[in-house]
Amino acid sequence: MSDQEAVVEEELDESSSSAEDVEAAEAAVQDDLAVLTAERDEMRALAVRLQADFENYKKRMLREQTNAIERANERMLESLLPVLESFELAQRSIEAPDADVEKLRGGVLAAIRQLDEVVAKEGLERIDTTGTAFDPHEHEAVMQDDGDGDPVVAQVLRTGYRMKGRVVRPAMVRVTRTHVDEQA
Repeated sequence: MSDQEAVVEEELDESSSSAEDVEAAEAAVQDDLAVLTAERDEMRALAVRLQADFENYKKRMLREQTNAIERANERMLESLLPVLESFELAQRSIEAPDADVEKLRGGVLAAIRQLDEVVAKEGLERIDTTGTAFDPHEHEAVMQDDGDGDPVVAQVLRTGYRMKGRVVRPAMVRVTRTHVDEQA
């Protein structure tokens, strides 16, 4: 074999090993790509499942909250039934031809006391305001007398209520302005 033939054969060996290296590299890339594609598909499926689970959770929580509110309303209405019955008895007494006004008056006052007890048990309280300093968080001023000084509640036109410390309805009031020394 001549030197020239040896060089050609050596070049052929190098090119064939180069081609084998390229093929091996391409195979490795294909394997890596297959692994990454499988991982991506798995992560996508996991994300879809998690999203579905979260949607189901939201629906379940909404259902449970709705049920809890309905049960609370049922308990409240159940506690109001005796009050309703007392007012119905008062209505029948009014419609009777021989209605005893004093008996009727006593029955209505008893029904009002029952109602006050029920709502107080649920956390509703009246906002006591006459003679107190005007507070825009608890009072709604609809009338105001002229004068100097700090605003003070002179008259309650509609009772206000708090439920467990939070104002449900502000008291509708008439406000007057007096000096601090006039209040004493």
